[in-house]
Amino acid sequence: MAISRLTERLEFPHPKYTDPSGILAVGGDLRPERLLLAYELGIFPWFNADEPPMWWCPDPRMVLYPSKLKISKSMRSFFHKGRFTVTSDRAFDEVIRQRGTVPRPGQDGTWITPDIIEGYSELHRQGFAHSVEVWDDNALAGGLYGVSHGRAFFGESMFSKVSNASKYGFISLVHRLAEEGFELIDCQVYTDHLARLGAQEIPREAFLSQIDLAQEKETIRGSWAFMFP
Repeated sequence: MAISRLTERLEFPHPKYTDPSGILAVGGDLRPERLLLAYELGIFPWFNADEPPMWWCPDPRMVLYPSKLKISKSMRSFFHKGRFTVTSDRAFDEVIRQRGTVPRPGQDGTWITPDIIEGYSELHRQGFAHSVEVWDDNALAGGLYGVSHGRAFFGESMFSKVSNASKYGFISLVHRLAEEGFELIDCQVYTDHLARLGAQEIPREAFLSQIDLAQEKETIRGSWAFMFP
């Protein structure tokens, strides 16, 4: 299938037209309206700093159902000891910028461009994008951010400056999302790390059906500081 090229019009082709590579479209912009529409349709942006925006909807899709979260014995020990302090929406800008500066093994550079920061920061101000911060005393040790719509959470990226910090934050968030009635967490693509936490791959068609149902429910919009008072 041909990969679509977007214009300034606020629209995407149907995800069923996604190329076998997982790329649906190229181009367009990263204004918050387009980002939110993308998530509503099960699409997400992912590209390098020297490339135009690329929009993905891979098949299969990696998801985590909160009830299937797996916590290792070593991580249970971290929680028993209260190793870190977790907050939400306390330092969104710092989380997304740190994600752009903390390198990942085997990756050069970052896809967290100024346009990405601007687009997601505006979604945060509108109450759709949220961060989870993990603190070691008063220092930011790790964190993650993503987009919430209905009762689906679309995870975007996470980072750690201290071992296990991002995992601690992710597990904490999954527990809270379960309490708030969230039905699934979009993890985008397979990684061993996510699989060990209980995430699984499902067909794209099933994913799209499930997020449609989840998004029929009310979005918890605004600050998520209440998640970890």
